[in-house]
Amino acid sequence: MSHRRKFSAEFKAKVALEALSGELTLAELASKYDVHPTQIAGWKRQAKEGMVAAFSGRAATVQKDAAAEIRELHAKIGQLTVEKDFLERAFAKR
Repeated sequence: MSHRRKFSAEFKAKVALEALSGELTLAELASKYDVHPTQIAGWKRQAKEGMVAAFSGRAATVQKDAAAEIRELHAKIGQLTVEKDFLERAFAKR
């Protein structure tokens, strides 16, 4: 049984940009890069959406939201670790 192939972000961007240029059809690109045309169409759509987000300023907002969420999750992990350690010590004495 074959395994799933993973493509780098650089490769996806390169193929998506070629697809956006319109010089080659999706079928020709699929043959050239040995990737399914549906996958190329998905990368092309993601590239278009990413460009819209970059020009609208949403990309920066998403990054700020992600950083805030990461800080919040790290705080929650710390809190849960302290609670777990406390409970382990409390039940270890019995």
